[in-house]
Amino acid sequence: MKAVIAYLKDYLRTTSQPALIVTTLFVASLVAANYTVGIERRLQGLGAWYLSVGGFFLFFVIVLALTWGLQYEWSKKETLTPTLSRTGSIRLQPTLVASSAQPFFTRKLLLILLIAALYFAVKMVRWDLTSLIPHQFSYTWERYAQLVLQLPLKLLLLYIVLYALRRSGLLEGPSLAHSVGLTAQNFNARPYFLLLAFLLPLIALASTQQDFLAMYPRVKNLAFIDEAVHPVWPWKLLYEISYGLDFLGIELFFRGLLVVGLVRYVGDSAILPMAAFYCTIHFGKPLGECISSFFGGLILGVLANRTRSILGGLIVHLGLAWLMELGGWLGHLFRL
Repeated sequence: MKAVIAYLKDYLRTTSQPALIVTTLFVASLVAANYTVGIERRLQGLGAWYLSVGGFFLFFVIVLALTWGLQYEWSKKETLTPTLSRTGSIRLQPTLVASSAQPFFTRKLLLILLIAALYFAVKMVRWDLTSLIPHQFSYTWERYAQLVLQLPLKLLLLYIVLYALRRSGLLEGPSLAHSVGLTAQNFNARPYFLLLAFLLPLIALASTQQDFLAMYPRVKNLAFIDEAVHPVWPWKLLYEISYGLDFLGIELFFRGLLVVGLVRYVGDSAILPMAAFYCTIHFGKPLGECISSFFGGLILGVLANRTRSILGGLIVHLGLAWLMELGGWLGHLFRL
């Protein structure tokens, strides 16, 4: 845990304070606007799927353009400056200087960001999988298949996108797994389990809140199959596995592609835009979860950057998701 704290302190020491403050204020304004006028709800309600995809794509591009613009304006790099010590010897002292004079935005970087915005815009809409489901299925099982297949297929699309990015030379590494931090090399899981334990009281508190219980457990969306099959638990377990795969996709995309994959372009300047983008995909969630997602994304981004691994974030994210499912179930149980 000391290493985690050290990583965070080092990031806060070396990152641009104006960029951090202004980005945080920008994200706060987006959150306020969403929970006032409903940005996510309005984009989802544009009508045809392609209109929603276009709306989300434009929104994500604006968020990325503004947050990356802030990093360009105020990003810093560490350089070695000669200084005179008390003994009269000359030593090289690390100093932070503005880096906007050196190349920041490249065609490759911009292409990755546009592809990232397009992929997540496509992911945000509900896919109609009717053509993939056998016609002999009843309405109940067709509805079940639609719910359970959505997230694995979107994860498959993400894999195709990442594979294409690496084949085209936009992502580097000895393998695709290394390119996006899906590696256990020099990985220590203990701090992440401790972080998850630290979050347990917060989940317990959230499980008593009305807006949380209105959203969780997500498996309650399968109540319509309760009368169709016995026992029902294997089918709900399958849904929870599908639900968990979505968090693998989230970590691959945000901490893998947008942090580990972009380190060679801009270093830790990629972390703040990722955290802002990550917060916007929580606009349909309870307010507390949305706000905490920005700071959680920031922490996980710092750790992914320093360790070059997303496994820790995956442990925290999956553990948090399933604990929230459990908290939602217990919250409803004890309210009865």
